[in-house]
Amino acid sequence: MALEDAKSQIDHAFTRAELKGPSFENVFGGAASFLRRRYTKDLAAADIAVTGVPFDQAVTNRTGTRFGPRAIREASLLQPCDAPYGWGFDVLSEFAIADYGDLAFDYANVPAFPATLEAHVSGILATDTAVVTLGGDHSITLPILKAHAAKYGPLSVIQFDAHTDTWADDDFGRIDHGTFLYKAVKLGLVDPARSVQIGIRTDNPDTLGFNIIDARTLHRIGPEAAAARAREIVRGHPVYLTFDIDALDPAFAPGTGTPVWGGLTSHQAAVCLRELAGINMVGGDVVEVSPPFDTTGATAIAGAHVATELLCLWGWTRRGTTGAA
Repeated sequence: MALEDAKSQIDHAFTRAELKGPSFENVFGGAASFLRRRYTKDLAAADIAVTGVPFDQAVTNRTGTRFGPRAIREASLLQPCDAPYGWGFDVLSEFAIADYGDLAFDYANVPAFPATLEAHVSGILATDTAVVTLGGDHSITLPILKAHAAKYGPLSVIQFDAHTDTWADDDFGRIDHGTFLYKAVKLGLVDPARSVQIGIRTDNPDTLGFNIIDARTLHRIGPEAAAARAREIVRGHPVYLTFDIDALDPAFAPGTGTPVWGGLTSHQAAVCLRELAGINMVGGDVVEVSPPFDTTGATAIAGAHVATELLCLWGWTRRGTTGAA
């Protein structure tokens, strides 16, 4: 059946009739939406929307993550013909997933960007559609957190990252990918005591009370135990999961702006994400994929898999409810 479908399917990003179901379109052809989901601004029938934010004007080192959403979408084309591995359910068939396209913004008016992004995400959430975002640098997470906190109240955050991103910055007009979480705490968007950072391996004395499972600890205790700790910390709270691709070691994700050695392997990240099943994830993102430094495409492939796992984490606690087939 898959071979026969592949012979006739093309441009599912525009031609597929339903928001649910696999796609067998040739990997090397057609329009590149995320997981061959349909591009649409009509979310009336959608359970969850994937949107891209091609912004990288807040980085401390190498630019290039503005090309991340496009690269992640292209890398995702390897995945939509099968159920995501190891979950025991097919999120692509059980839930209506739309590709909402990218955020439109004035690239020359950087100060206006955060409010534009917050309104974009708030508009999606207002339709009772969940959001998974493809970045973009990590500064985008702050406006996204504002939109989610307005709907759900103070959030628990699970952050995969090499950096804590809690460097002090009381100038709330600045846009910086290394200070977004400091500002999120100061604004009351995030409860650090009920949040956890995984994979940290850079020094920052002021952790603001976040629970930290650094890379060395994860290597020692294993991803299953790390995920179990994280589940216990966030238990009972709405969770936003943000995955900076530099949580992975540069051997597995070289295409990023601030790479740090000693990070997670792709296997450890995959196991850890899978073992988080059961958290009340209300939204998430994958950020800092920088295609200009991704010479083999491995970083975009990792980013596409992370985004798919986020869809599965969101769907895990909602199987058999409003989104189920």
